[in-house]
Amino acid sequence: MNQTALITGASKRIGRAVVEHLAGKGWNVIVHYNRSAEDAISLVQQLTEKYPKQLFSSVPANLANSHEVQSLIPGIVSQTGPFDLLVNNASVFDKSYLKETPEKLFDTQMEVNFKAPFLLIRDFAVHCRKGNIINFADTRVTSNKSNFAAYSLSKKALWELTKMAALELAPEIRINAIAPGVTLAPAGEGGAYLQNLAREIPMKRPGGNDPILKSIDYILENNYLTGQLLFADGGENLSKNG
Repeated sequence: MNQTALITGASKRIGRAVVEHLAGKGWNVIVHYNRSAEDAISLVQQLTEKYPKQLFSSVPANLANSHEVQSLIPGIVSQTGPFDLLVNNASVFDKSYLKETPEKLFDTQMEVNFKAPFLLIRDFAVHCRKGNIINFADTRVTSNKSNFAAYSLSKKALWELTKMAALELAPEIRINAIAPGVTLAPAGEGGAYLQNLAREIPMKRPGGNDPILKSIDYILENNYLTGQLLFADGGENLSKNG
């Protein structure tokens, strides 16, 4: 019987790559989305045609709305039963120095990047009771640079949550995190944007999705690994000074 994964923010970008990667390895996948219904439905259709012996579905939820977050996993489990893997990939990424951060921006970063994963981890533990959780942190967790102050704090909190939850929920549930670095350009930016950023890191090149996907494989295959953070960032975390 195929294992099943729920991926948040799964209709585009890194989330979509994770979905396609796990599908290629025989997983059933539940594609979470917020506003990208068309992309999510199209992805499910494509995967269903490509892998007819596996199950794919999509589920909407606004991760900034705690009611919708808390309905997500109980709703899935009530319809299809417990699943095996939760990937907290969805995030919002807004630039703002601490002195310039409005309360609404702060709240949104914390709600989507930290509170939603907290609630989903809790509900996975209660309703699924065993399996794996992978949280997407950020190489910024090693830095105190404040140009993305609220975002960075939300990811620092998520990493601390990863360790706390790994301690409480072992051995039935393993929880680990991945910290990407220079991966994909923001919407509207081209390859030059990433190349400029990559000049500042040890590996001198963007990583793309591949290091992240390989990190997922390593976490899933190493059943003695929990409470760990894998830096898929080309060594960027090594040079963070502030």
